[in-house]
Amino acid sequence: MRVRIGCSAWIVGVVQFFVTHWIVESAWARPYSWAQNNISDLGNAHCALQPEPEPRYICSPEHGLMNVSFVALGVLFVVGAALTGGVLWRRGRAAAVARLLLAGAGVGFVLAGLAPADANENQHLLGALFIMAAGNIGLGVAGFSLAEHVPTPLRWGTSLLGVTALTAFGLFLSHHYLGLGMGGMERVAALPLLFWTLAVGTCGLIRRAGRMQEAVTAGRLNRAG
Repeated sequence: MRVRIGCSAWIVGVVQFFVTHWIVESAWARPYSWAQNNISDLGNAHCALQPEPEPRYICSPEHGLMNVSFVALGVLFVVGAALTGGVLWRRGRAAAVARLLLAGAGVGFVLAGLAPADANENQHLLGALFIMAAGNIGLGVAGFSLAEHVPTPLRWGTSLLGVTALTAFGLFLSHHYLGLGMGGMERVAALPLLFWTLAVGTCGLIRRAGRMQEAVTAGRLNRAG
């Protein structure tokens, strides 16, 4: 049950985030751009021209909903990292470090949600650092820490996603967007962690359901015998 709750927490957290993202961006009078706007722009509390790091006008009528979603995602991220041990992870220090760093990303989402970028920039930036630095390092370590029953492409892909996201984070900080725009590069740095969480959470639920079905089948065979 612990593992099912943990995997479900990850899935629910990511799904609600993307659904909320779509609702909040749809409320903008001026079209919201995934290339030109940061994810954080959706949570800004005031309508204003933002000059840094790229000039853009921000006005998010449903900013409160977005910030609640950030906090919910962060809490569910921590719950998932805490409860998925034993089935999804190998034993050892590397797995513990990976789960701790992933939980740190969850803390980052909470900090970002509690402090919109235009209200408390320092706390918001700290949250972003937890997400895109600690979270992506955790993603890289997780590639060597997932249990052997996790599909091989997912295990190898995990470390590759971590390296890709960390590289994108560095490019984002140095204002090198490679034609993707500021918002596009930020998404390359932030979203792999969420897509991975959704994939691994789903994998854990399927694995758990399969083991439960095997136990039920075995029980029926024993009674028949």
